[in-house]
Amino acid sequence: MSSIFPILLAGFVAGSVHVVTGPDHLVAVAPLALNQGRQSWLLGIRWGLGHASGVITVAVAAWLLRELLPIESFSAGCERLVGVMLIGIGLWGLRKALKFKLHVHEHTHLNDTHQHLHLHRAHSNHARSHVHTHAAFGVGIMHGLAGGSHFLGVLPALAMPTQLAAGIYLLSFGAGTVLAMTGFSIVFGMIGSKLTSSGAKYFKGAMATCASTAIAVGGYWVIS
Repeated sequence: MSSIFPILLAGFVAGSVHVVTGPDHLVAVAPLALNQGRQSWLLGIRWGLGHASGVITVAVAAWLLRELLPIESFSAGCERLVGVMLIGIGLWGLRKALKFKLHVHEHTHLNDTHQHLHLHRAHSNHARSHVHTHAAFGVGIMHGLAGGSHFLGVLPALAMPTQLAAGIYLLSFGAGTVLAMTGFSIVFGMIGSKLTSSGAKYFKGAMATCASTAIAVGGYWVIS
């Protein structure tokens, strides 16, 4: 057991650091989480599971089929596809920012007239949650399949003395990515809820900023 703990810890830390140091990871989830509110934690879990699945797939393929499959060419293609997906998320975010409206409802109680502010979203929370979590899972898979820094994260698994040790490292790496992105999503969901209660212009400004950043990062990935 004492020999397994360092492997678990190393994989978990590597997965967590890998997520928070990847701007492409964060900008992919930020616009979705900002609009998700209290359900934002689902986004982090779905993205993390998708990312872990992609990374493990690439690691196993690199280990078993490294002489038969063009892993690097495949990962490079996935990187460009991730760029396209980031641009798509950014365009969605800009559209969401433009459609986010502030309604004023006037009420009278005991001769006292006052107004209630109501921020309107186009779709229900259930529909939004369903679509966003599936999108996060898909983007997570593509991020995992894209090579680059991912290979550095899983490289220790390829050097493990046994298949069991390599499997433990990869699973803990995946757990680290899930937890890190879940925490990030929760924070942005809380920010989104706070901005929603503060006024439409604050939410729209934050969404537009996140969306524009996603487009910029996605464009860089496409042309690089």
